[in-house]
Amino acid sequence: MYLELNVTSITVAILFIFVAYYVGVKKQTWILKGFNQERIRDKDRLAEIAGFFFLNSGFFLLLNGVIHIPYQDSFTPSIILAYGACTIIYVHKTLVDK
Repeated sequence: MYLELNVTSITVAILFIFVAYYVGVKKQTWILKGFNQERIRDKDRLAEIAGFFFLNSGFFLLLNGVIHIPYQDSFTPSIILAYGACTIIYVHKTLVDK
């Protein structure tokens, strides 16, 4: 493990953090594509959950862009995708009207 700057990961991390701000704090849920906005029961809760996801993913990518860990090229995307899938399943189970 050593320090190495990866500009792509840092740029994507900054984008994730901006999206986290707009979704989580400003409650701009229109950014979230794939959710039928009329079927969501609590849009504020959706904004909190999605903002938290984007913030965590952004910090993880930022750390990934600064600290080099062996095999991180295959590990990081799979972790973020799994976390995203779990978040989507949780939102569909708890916040979407049937």
